[in-house]
Amino acid sequence: MDEVTMIAEVRGIRDGWRRAGLEVALVPTMGYLHEGHLRLVDEAKRRADRVIASIFVNPLQFRPGEDLDRYPRDLPRDRALLESRGADLLFAPATREMYPAPAMVRVDPGALGTVYEGAVRPGHFAGVLTVVGKLFNQTGPDVAVFGQKDIQQVTLVTRMVRELDWPIEIVVVPTVREPDGLALSSRNVYLGPEDRRDAVGLSEALGAARSAWQAGGRRPAELETAMRERLAGRPRLAVDYIAIVGGESGEPLDEVDERTIVAVAARVGPTRLIDNITLGRGL
Repeated sequence: MDEVTMIAEVRGIRDGWRRAGLEVALVPTMGYLHEGHLRLVDEAKRRADRVIASIFVNPLQFRPGEDLDRYPRDLPRDRALLESRGADLLFAPATREMYPAPAMVRVDPGALGTVYEGAVRPGHFAGVLTVVGKLFNQTGPDVAVFGQKDIQQVTLVTRMVRELDWPIEIVVVPTVREPDGLALSSRNVYLGPEDRRDAVGLSEALGAARSAWQAGGRRPAELETAMRERLAGRPRLAVDYIAIVGGESGEPLDEVDERTIVAVAARVGPTRLIDNITLGRGL
């Protein structure tokens, strides 16, 4: 696996692959990789001839007081993991390479970027879409692979690609979980033993929503009630929001079906976690 840090380098390699008639997939990450990220690489390899994995902790998507400075980083470890899964190129630019001057132009995510995660973290999705747009321009992928755990991000990226007419296929890979159901996250490293026990309440609450739907519940309020009842027994867990939305639109529903997304975000001690399911699929 090759590794580059400069935009001109990644473009040069990509252009060579294109001249050879090879399809290119991008897996954008912020590093500190886990099995969930590596499943994205696996899927990218199935979909394209060459795989670029990017690692960049994007300052535009962090607000003051969030965990930008303490976000876990371990590039040598990440490099070894990516190589073990067959990635062809690691693109790991420095902040000064991505933003040589203060960013004046950002991608506006629209109304969907101001609710749920966007309401808790104002400006977050403008930062996300801006860096994803830059990575798309820098790497020129045919396919980009994301994880379902960040479902609002995926919905917004898909809309951005469609509305800006980029010829990129967006592929979404199901969330990878620990044996007890907790969604894999780079931030799980922050969890102490007691926090870790209560964090499992997120996936249990999502399971309660699915059970309510399978028992005949069709109104979002019924599913939310079932979730809050399950979450009530987790004293270290403070819910930021529960969202029950259309699988493609990301917008609220009057009635749920198998394509409905149920999402939850909560603070567990000092750590903030998100999770979601599609009702008609496995947890």
